Amino acid sequence: MGLIEKQLVTILSRNWWVLLVRGLIAITFGVLTWMRPGLSLAALVLVFGAYALTDGVLAVWAAFAGRREHEHWAVLLIGGLIGVGVGLLTFLSPGITALAVLFYIAVWAIAKGVLEIAAAIRLRKEIDNEWWLILGGAASVFFGILLMARPGEGALAVLWLIATYAVFFGVTLVLLSFRVKGLEKRPIAV
Repeated sequence: MGLIEKQLVTILSRNWWVLLVRGLIAITFGVLTWMRPGLSLAALVLVFGAYALTDGVLAVWAAFAGRREHEHWAVLLIGGLIGVGVGLLTFLSPGITALAVLFYIAVWAIAKGVLEIAAAIRLRKEIDNEWWLILGGAASVFFGILLMARPGEGALAVLWLIATYAVFFGVTLVLLSFRVKGLEKRPIAV
């Protein structure tokens, strides 16, 4: 084991409890999201709004602070003002923000699917089993259309995926924490 690996083992072993806490928080977040998806979506939208507003205010401040040194400071100012606007819109109308994010995902999925289908058709003489790419593209298009047709269920599905990931990730961190606990005290084979 090299120096870097020994240092990493030492850090993980000494701080095993941090991994445990992170894992338990992730599991709790996932379970709460499964139990209260509406509240979770509202919280997620508000956190996004806080981020957009803060980022926008800081970008506006940076633009004004750098206006003497940089010729194109107005670009940063415009970006910051857009961030402030999106942040304020999120707080004033969080439902619209949640819906806009879902439609953004839906449009992306449809465009991606159409491009995958087109690529498969163009490559049909170059690759075998191009129908797998067509099937994947069709699934993307179907997913996008489904999100647009039923945004409420789409939001719920996205939340369930996030919650499932959080629980899975949390369990892996908890298991890792017990695995590395006391590891630095054990003799390490070289």
